[in-house]
Amino acid sequence: MNVQTTIKQSVPERLARVREVMAREGIDALLVPSADPHLSEYLPGYWQGRRWLSGFDGSVGTLVVTADFAGVWVDSRYWAQAEKELAGSGIELMKLLPGKPGALEWLGDNVERKGSVAVDGTVMALASARQLQERLQAREVRLLTDRDLLDEVWEGRPALPANPVYEHLPPHAPCSRVEKLTRLRESLQEKGADWHFIATLDDIAWLFNLRGSDVSYNPVFIAFALISQTQAVLFVGSGKLDEHLRQLLAADGIEVRDYGQVDAALAALAPSSRLLVDPARVTCGVLQSLDAQVALIEGLNPTTLSKSCKGEEELVHIRQVMEQDGAALCEFFAWFEAQLGKQVITELTIDEQLSAARARRPGFVSLSFSTIAAFNGNGAMPHYRATEASHAVIEGDGLLLIDSGGQYLGGTTDITRMVPVGQPSLEQKRDCTRVLKGMIALSRATFPRGILSPLLDAIARAPIWADLVDYGHGTGHGVGYFLNVHEGPQVIAYQAATTPQTAMQVGMISSIEPGTYRPGEWGVRIENLVVNREAGSSVFGDFLNFETLTLCPIDTRCLQPELLAKEERDWLNEYHRRVRERLAPLLSGDALAWLEARTQAL
Repeated sequence: MNVQTTIKQSVPERLARVREVMAREGIDALLVPSADPHLSEYLPGYWQGRRWLSGFDGSVGTLVVTADFAGVWVDSRYWAQAEKELAGSGIELMKLLPGKPGALEWLGDNVERKGSVAVDGTVMALASARQLQERLQAREVRLLTDRDLLDEVWEGRPALPANPVYEHLPPHAPCSRVEKLTRLRESLQEKGADWHFIATLDDIAWLFNLRGSDVSYNPVFIAFALISQTQAVLFVGSGKLDEHLRQLLAADGIEVRDYGQVDAALAALAPSSRLLVDPARVTCGVLQSLDAQVALIEGLNPTTLSKSCKGEEELVHIRQVMEQDGAALCEFFAWFEAQLGKQVITELTIDEQLSAARARRPGFVSLSFSTIAAFNGNGAMPHYRATEASHAVIEGDGLLLIDSGGQYLGGTTDITRMVPVGQPSLEQKRDCTRVLKGMIALSRATFPRGILSPLLDAIARAPIWADLVDYGHGTGHGVGYFLNVHEGPQVIAYQAATTPQTAMQVGMISSIEPGTYRPGEWGVRIENLVVNREAGSSVFGDFLNFETLTLCPIDTRCLQPELLAKEERDWLNEYHRRVRERLAPLLSGDALAWLEARTQAL
């Protein structure tokens, strides 16, 4: 039986049960965000309430349920997927568009005057809760954040993960946790804060040089942290740290308490305390334990900026990881080209073979996200994922999009490449060439140090806009160091807010991944990772440019080379020369022959 059909069939029943509870409690609308108490992108099963209740499997989306309406708001990356998965469920697809109302605006406009909206406050960002509260006040609507309605109806709800925590050790972790805590405390002193509360899992993993496997694809663990000038408390599930690791942490002045004790610890802070929190990275429910007199100092978590700026020792390991990851890709592509037409290859086969190639490389830990192998029309869904129930066979003519990445002890990778199958059409080649022009344009850019990263987006889009084409997702995101494949504070997307925290600094790693998507036909995306480096200074200030980190050929058979300007052709030829030089020593046989063939100059 089709798995997705089973999910659809149960959704109306789940909605009915939730509506019964809402009616009993006098609740007019229920808001279910895609979030947990740590505001993670990828969620442990316990907090996948939006997915459980709606049947929509995308990683991002917001569900609203009323007595006579249910809708999921998603951006353009998920429209095709959501339309398919929500069909017949009784839940409407609500398309997020620039300038159009989202879920919070809809609630502010549609809930009856003096009604009530419920949301589990432990999974709603403080900033979002304030925004919703402001919208609801105009209609005298109450916002209830002290209950988890799903817990009453979710039979078989998964337990919290209990996977062990381990150390991220030198040489891959060149900076000790004592050094990191010292820098953090200096920041607290500058901000006039007595305490700092951290809920985001990658910040905690980075600060304490610890890693885990509680969240799919991200080497993090469920925890909170509370820091002062004299104390550092890590709240983590009992049994997740062995005695040896506890002793090491204690020797570094770090106290370990049970995960469930965080509320009591926050409640115990003196009323005169000044607590630093990031309103976009902590939930309103977790902070409800605080004494009302505790003063909140609001700003970006200092660790968020610190971990985004990779040091030279980390970059040495990252470059080595890029070589190993690139070599794994070459081995895979050599296998793919040799076997295409000789055996049945599906999108699932590609995932299996590529994952196996990475797993053979030193320092590999896991994938960094679920591999996207999307042939022709499936490529038009930016976050497509093949399943046993629904996937394509790679045959005929067209374009294969492969977006994949790995977690290694020395870094995190994320790369997208286009592969020709049979004879791609002229229009497909034009799309690939246009997207490559966008990627090259931004890769070659020089820009002022401290420029707000969303402003760089237009550089990549300009060659694409020139042909009256666009794409709905951002051009780039930050990437962690053996951490989350998506991290901040920088983001290259004109839709993002141009806040001071998005300023580009030396050592930040970002993706550059423009695209083009033609629903039902094909999708194109080409992606490299780059790092900000110093480009020089003048009377006009300090400037940065990008070093391209990703090492893998860009298949020129997908291109119309005559559409590339000389400087674009020169960039591609030089890139391929460096790829060949760096990867050849790690390859032999068919993989080396493939590398040499695919890096020939245009």
